[in-house]
Amino acid sequence: MTEESQKPMVKGSKRVDLDSKFWKTIFVLLATLLTFGVPTYGVYFLMQVPAIGYAGSILLGLVSLLIGLALMWYLVRKKVIS
Repeated sequence: MTEESQKPMVKGSKRVDLDSKFWKTIFVLLATLLTFGVPTYGVYFLMQVPAIGYAGSILLGLVSLLIGLALMWYLVRKKVIS
């Protein structure tokens, strides 16, 4: 037996399979939520929290928008979204 055949078989993978329809759907929904949902509705709801205030909610909305756009760009670049 060679050393390669003696290695134990690992059932799961540590990386996410972007060819899977499940993960494609999850990532597209997450990117859409981060791009449109949080900057629109999240900012509105966070403005109601006195501890965060207006500036904090706008900043969180902007960060969410940038993360959503970066995720969308990554998915287009990897040809998950065509």
